[in-house]
Amino acid sequence: METLRTPDECFNGLTGYNFKPNYLQLADSEGGELRVHYLDEGPADADPILLLHGEPSWSYLYRTMIPVLLAAGHRVIAPDLVGFGRSDKPTQRSDYTYQRHVDWMQSVLDQLELKNITLVCQDWGGLIGLRLLAENPDRFSRAVAANTMLPTGDMDPGEAFSQWRKFSQEVPEFPVGNIINGATTTELSAEVIKGYDAPYPDESYKEGARQFPLLVPITPDDPAAVPNRAAWEVLKQWDKPFLTAFSDSDPVTAGGDAIMQKLIPGCTGQAHTTIVNGGHFLQEDQGEKLAAVVVEFITANS
Repeated sequence: METLRTPDECFNGLTGYNFKPNYLQLADSEGGELRVHYLDEGPADADPILLLHGEPSWSYLYRTMIPVLLAAGHRVIAPDLVGFGRSDKPTQRSDYTYQRHVDWMQSVLDQLELKNITLVCQDWGGLIGLRLLAENPDRFSRAVAANTMLPTGDMDPGEAFSQWRKFSQEVPEFPVGNIINGATTTELSAEVIKGYDAPYPDESYKEGARQFPLLVPITPDDPAAVPNRAAWEVLKQWDKPFLTAFSDSDPVTAGGDAIMQKLIPGCTGQAHTTIVNGGHFLQEDQGEKLAAVVVEFITANS
């Protein structure tokens, strides 16, 4: 598998992102290896909070949340998905599949020997994270879902997603930072937009970001439909604490929280919240608020 690696200097001086990089080597499923970046902050002996980002962001998305979680005494693990952030970037779009993304993050869990995990997931972080939870239920203690879903291809994804999917494939230059900015309720500064653009010196680094919208199951015969349905069967029995913290201004995932609350037993009795003045990337709009919600949720369910 041919890969690109973003030069380290691209990440120098990023606004609010002063965390030490850590790396793991993962099997690429073709006989080679991929280097995956992750943040590991806080007490090494504390139970971990696993922060999973989505498309086309990276662990930079969680930079305002991490200090709040650390102040409460938690350990925070925030990996960059393969193709994103400081992780290696396969050069062929066919290298990226839903199953491979799940398998790559499974390797992160295994190598770091994570257990008693609190999952915090948004966007594709949920599509991957909820699969991990369902396939490793004993390793997770609780979960927070924010603006995400686990689609099986059995329901229409909606007009907003369809428009996004079309745009992602047709736009000549994939404007990562401006995509993030366009999916928030607040106007991001030029420096923050630069932070989201940092992993991608040119278009050749964006094959993973380009491919992700095509990997969302939108038909019942999608390759991911069967494993996602199997994951839902586990989630429908999941009685450990599960919280939804969706924002009030995200047309893509609106209503997903109600579905989860109805189907996942662990949602019963939890203080589900709607984050006000938050777009799809609510970590940008209301990161400290979402982090406080996570802290309160863990405290109430410990």
